[in-house]
Amino acid sequence: MSDLHLLDNIIWNTLSGPHARFAAGMAHARRYARGFSPIVGFAAAESPDFDALAPFCAAGERLYCDRWSGKAPPGWQIDAESTMFKMVWDAPMPTQDAAADALPLRPEHAGQALALAELTQPGPFGPRTPELGDYFGYFEGERLVAMAGERFQAGTLREISGVCTHPDFQGRGLARRLMLKLIRRQMQRGELSFLHVMRANIHARALYQRMGFRDHLETVVRVVSLR
Repeated sequence: MSDLHLLDNIIWNTLSGPHARFAAGMAHARRYARGFSPIVGFAAAESPDFDALAPFCAAGERLYCDRWSGKAPPGWQIDAESTMFKMVWDAPMPTQDAAADALPLRPEHAGQALALAELTQPGPFGPRTPELGDYFGYFEGERLVAMAGERFQAGTLREISGVCTHPDFQGRGLARRLMLKLIRRQMQRGELSFLHVMRANIHARALYQRMGFRDHLETVVRVVSLR
């Protein structure tokens, strides 16, 4: 039986399952603990229990959630809204490791990974985000110039996330090679690769489609904060 249904509420299925040890919250509302990606999930994604989440959030802290399009509940505000595509891999396993020369990111690389993510904005990212899965990168000397790794997981689903390249090194296919490396590793483990891409990022979405990803679902994504 396919696990694709888990992708419909992947944040909750991750935070209440494989990543529960990285989460804080209550029975129906959870978030990644501080230091990880600032993302929240709800058991009922389309009618979220923000009251249960509030004790675990600081005023003004910007948090990402999806699947919810109602009014902001009392005490909360919506800071940004858009839509994103959940895309799943729909092609054969890459025949070889496309990034055999990439290096695994270690705890000592956390600062560099965060700096690269802050520069390139691949999505919500924290200093401990690389602890959520395998991360690989390319270095120019001692400088991290491209990376990609893993974040959400549920059942056989495994996300590719944090994909970014320093502007000075774009156009060399580094991020694509890192992604193909991760896809191959995931498929060897019997996992189905997926990713998220914002609707406005038309170039990235077109690249992912050419690589072998297909659209699965488009959802609302919001940034919210506690007043």
